[in-house]
Amino acid sequence: MDRRSSDLAQPADYLRQMAEQLDDLGLDAGAWLARRGLSRAQLDEPGDALPLAVFGALVSDALALADEPALGLLVGQRLVVHTHGMLGFAAQHCATLRQVVALIEQYLSLRTPFVTVRHEVGGASVLLLLDERVPLGEIRRSVLEAIVLALKNILEFLALPLRPVVEVAFPFGAPEYAGLARDIVGCPIRYRRARASVTLSLALFDQPLRALDVDAFRTAAEACADELNRLTERNALASRVRRLLLDKGTSGFPSLPTTARLLHLTPRTLHRRLVGEGTSFGALLAEVRHSLALHHLQAGALSVDAIAAALGYADVANFRRAFRRRGGRPPSAFRQTVDNPTP
Repeated sequence: MDRRSSDLAQPADYLRQMAEQLDDLGLDAGAWLARRGLSRAQLDEPGDALPLAVFGALVSDALALADEPALGLLVGQRLVVHTHGMLGFAAQHCATLRQVVALIEQYLSLRTPFVTVRHEVGGASVLLLLDERVPLGEIRRSVLEAIVLALKNILEFLALPLRPVVEVAFPFGAPEYAGLARDIVGCPIRYRRARASVTLSLALFDQPLRALDVDAFRTAAEACADELNRLTERNALASRVRRLLLDKGTSGFPSLPTTARLLHLTPRTLHRRLVGEGTSFGALLAEVRHSLALHHLQAGALSVDAIAAALGYADVANFRRAFRRRGGRPPSAFRQTVDNPTP
């Protein structure tokens, strides 16, 4: 994930399905969460979201802990329609798959910031294309597998007893667990495509769905719209501070007083408003530094020492400690995974 991800967050409730999968594998999901300062109780808090760097670190930790490359698919199996909050509730009261797809296109950002979805009609098929919003690095395969399987689960459940999904596709090569993937997904899978996608039968796109409830759909869609508006407004000042730190970071990060002046606020007001949004200037600076560090490490143009200097650390040891604290491993180990990604 690169610097563009610093204003994005992932709802924490999906970690519940990952924790349950780790439980089923006989692993200590509580310790997995505790490593990043989380508890299982937090997964049940509505509206709680994690910075993408933290969510990505949790996924990486889970992959390492489970030693199961198909973890994304195993978690994706658990992402059935009722796990998607108000979006899932609204989908259950759509009139047709066309309406379901339109709902997903409009409100998917409420459930994940990783991708957007758009559809194209061609021949006898409807193609749902997933456009990645940020580079996902080493967790890309797992995240895309989980999202594609979640979409398939929603569409097929709502259309029962029909089977509208013709095939799915991924933008990477076939994994060593391709046979298991076919069994889990339950339809043909194509690899090495331009982007991840789900293909539907056009003949079923406007077929009436069995659970239509116009009033329930209207209420749920309005709730989704309200939630999207809140998401857009939420942490508005924090987002402005992040962008300012990113913009100024190449020439040295501004202090809190300087940042406040640039935003036409007093330092006291800036601090108070950031606390009201659940963050602080120091936390945002650490987040931006980590995001930029990931960007530089993925780009590969600078040494670890040069990255530390560029990000304003007094010495490389401080940089290594800060990077490990947020990412769970030293920068050299992260760079190695970028240079030698999982096939």
